[in-house]
Order: sequence, then C-alpha cells, then structure tokens
Amino acid sequence: MGYSKLLFLLFFAALANTGNAQEIAILKYKGGGDWYANPTALPNLIQFCNSNIGTKIKEQPETVEIGDVTIFQYPMLHMTGHGNVLFSQEEADNLRTYLLSGGFLHIDDNYGMEPYLRKELTKVFPNTNLEELGVDHPIFKEHYQFPDGLPKIHEHDGKRPQAFGITIDGRLVLLFTYESDLGDGWEDPSVHNDPENVRTKALQMGANIISYAFKN
Repeated sequence: MGYSKLLFLLFFAALANTGNAQEIAILKYKGGGDWYANPTALPNLIQFCNSNIGTKIKEQPETVEIGDVTIFQYPMLHMTGHGNVLFSQEEADNLRTYLLSGGFLHIDDNYGMEPYLRKELTKVFPNTNLEELGVDHPIFKEHYQFPDGLPKIHEHDGKRPQAFGITIDGRLVLLFTYESDLGDGWEDPSVHNDPENVRTKALQMGANIISYAFKN
C-alpha cells in the first residue's frame, strides 16, 4: 500500500468517528453535464430519512469536487445529471481510494449520462464492470420492501428501471440507478407533479440507499 493511500485510509477512519459521520455531499464533476440538477431532491430525501428512518443527517448537503480530498469527510456521495461526464485520471484515482476506504457513491441517471458514465468508470475500476443487482439484494429490503427491485418513477422512453453496482470484497461501493429517475421523485411536488404514491416510492427507495450506505 502506498503512503498516500494509507494516509487517506487513516483520514477517513478518523472522520468516521466525528460529527461528519451522517453527512452526504453532492459530487461535482467536469465534462459539461449538469451535476447540479434536481436542486430540491437531496434535501427533501434527507428530510424524509430524518423523519422516517431515524437518521440525523445535515439537511443541506455540501458540494465537493471529485478530485478533492474533502470527499473523504462524507460516508456517502450523490451524483446526478443529464449529459457528459469527464474524470481526469487523478480524479478517478481519488474516487477509487475513497470507495475502497469505505465510502459509497450513488449515481442517479437523470436520463442522458449513462454512456459517458460507463466510459469514465473504467478509469476508476479498470478491471471491474457494473453489474445489475438482483431483486434479492439487501438494498431493496433495508427499511422498505421493493420485491420487484428498483421502482420506475418517470417513464421517458419506457425502458425498465435497472440498478447496477460495483461490489468490492462483498461490499457494494457504487450504485448506479438507471431508467428510474429517483431524483425527480425526490424533488418538490410542484416540480414534476408526480402522483403522491409515485413520489413516496422514490423517497422510500432513496431511504433504503442511504440506510445501506451508512451501515455498510
């Protein structure tokens, strides 16, 4: 193990025992994609979790850049957007170290980022591919039951929703939710006018993701 990686591991372990242990950050990336999409989504999801599953997460998430050491302050990062994603190799290395150190990344495709994302993830884990999670995965059973797996929140092109992941040494370190659009369901009701039952499903699935990330 290199010195820099060991330093990051120790840094993350120390922070895990501080008041930052229940904070989530939005991941800012380059490439022109709208990393800032769905601005009300994550605050609403955090509020839902604090009210319903006993978390005590800071309600206004911070924004962190993928290549910055500050990502190690957060047990969970959230990433979304509609378009291009670009990681430098240095950024990819930083993200890989974060994930291997115990961090968790949820990427919610807001329709359009998938082909760019897959390419960039090969920089993070060159020998590991995204694999679809089965409906029996624990993330679908954390607090709320989703026996059919990832719920469909917005139809768009009618494809089925899929949850993909990267698992390292038995731990899911990265979750990519595709053709679901969870983030739109987390936004203020007036933004997309989703029926209440659809919005509830989105929030409940999001709560499962947060619960899983903080426990594993």
